[in-house]
Amino acid sequence: MSDQILTQEEIDALLSAMDRGDVNLKEEEKEAELAEAVPYNLTSQNIMLRDQFYALEEVYDKFATLLNHSLSTTLQRSMDVAFISTEMVKYGQFIGAFSNPSSFHIFNMEPLIGSALLAIDASLVFSLIDCMFGGSGKPTSQIRDFTLIEQRMIKKFASELLSRLEEAWAVVHPIKTVVRKTETKPEFVHLLPPNDLVVSIVFELKGEEFSGNLNLCISYLTLEPIKDKLSSKYLRENDSEHAWSDQLQQLLQDTPVTLIAELGKTTRTIKDLLKLQVDDVLKLDKGPEDLITLSVDHIPKYAVFPGIIKGNRAVEIAHLLRPNGGQK
Repeated sequence: MSDQILTQEEIDALLSAMDRGDVNLKEEEKEAELAEAVPYNLTSQNIMLRDQFYALEEVYDKFATLLNHSLSTTLQRSMDVAFISTEMVKYGQFIGAFSNPSSFHIFNMEPLIGSALLAIDASLVFSLIDCMFGGSGKPTSQIRDFTLIEQRMIKKFASELLSRLEEAWAVVHPIKTVVRKTETKPEFVHLLPPNDLVVSIVFELKGEEFSGNLNLCISYLTLEPIKDKLSSKYLRENDSEHAWSDQLQQLLQDTPVTLIAELGKTTRTIKDLLKLQVDDVLKLDKGPEDLITLSVDHIPKYAVFPGIIKGNRAVEIAHLLRPNGGQK
């Protein structure tokens, strides 16, 4: 088999093109020399930081369950709410995906700093309002601006959603939602600068004759102060701590300790000790009416009175001591 890559005809055609000036190898070499490495910006990618916000998956699941029950009761019909996806994107990319009109609700998540956004598709808004007035929620083919009555109805619906969101967040970090503003046009929703990162969460709400998406948008900076509590590592360590806590407490309760009540002490020289005889009396710094120290494994813990009960030497605890010996 021949090792030649180009056939003789192809070589002749290439040489002819070079003679005519159709191919300039020098310019191609110059362009290759000018080529530079392009910085790779991780923040520009569609990233889902699963491990960093692992605990939020429990929030999403509980929110879907609570909302499913709440809407089925409120609308008096079978409803299905399902968590669809979550990802980290730039705010400009998130808000640019919505058409005009849509139902936007900007709210705070106190005590966290910053704002979040609840967005509801226009088609879903019309179906929900139809259900609120006893209709079937059949999708409408005409998308128009919301009337004042429709805006009031969907604002009430959004308040119900946010109440369920508070309950769901209680499993990881208690919050209080406060609606700051409602809007229908995406260009008027100035939640964050376009390049700021947000966590985008999508839920699907489905009825018998309609379906649509609910979207939550939470700023990364809002979650930053509590991201350690939301990580998978924190949950594993927390679960492990609780798993061992009861066993360790039980083991500690059965652990023997040594109690020593020091009746008193005095200081003497070596010369005095050498002169001691049988029946000599040493004067201590404590009397029968004075408090003495009770130590637990040589650590002072209690101030006690010495005494005798039923012929046995005993002590009566007067108060606790701090580790430095002061009164608690």
